[in-house]
Amino acid sequence: MAGYNILILNGPNLGALGKRQPEIYGKNTMDILPELVQQVLGENYQSVSLEFYQNNSEGKLIDRIEQAKEEGIDGIVFNAGAYTHTSLALADCLAWIELPVVEVHLSNVLARSEPMRQKSFIGRHVIGVIAGFGMMSYALAVQSLFQHLKD
Repeated sequence: MAGYNILILNGPNLGALGKRQPEIYGKNTMDILPELVQQVLGENYQSVSLEFYQNNSEGKLIDRIEQAKEEGIDGIVFNAGAYTHTSLALADCLAWIELPVVEVHLSNVLARSEPMRQKSFIGRHVIGVIAGFGMMSYALAVQSLFQHLKD
């Protein structure tokens, strides 16, 4: 089986995971993700290579998505943070990039009290959305993307 290169892309404030509002976003950092991915993928874990990138800048996230296309990244797990709810620029980038993307959120954005957090500009340009499972949301997104690529 071929190996898949998956980019874990994180937007604004997600560099502070584990410290930032742990009651909403949890106490874990991205350091535990490889272990969680291994748990959900089992023996298929050896077929996945994870690359991590976080930036607070919308433009730099777009640059990284475009670079991923040029590098031959197979797919992206993307937590755009607050840009999920505000960025037409990221949505436009995902609309043309022709890479499979899974949108991910630590919290259940549909259950959040602020109505604007219940909307996603990028959602129509992704193959699926996983939200509400804390750091496990990322592992489930990798698993879903792996299955999509394999099929």
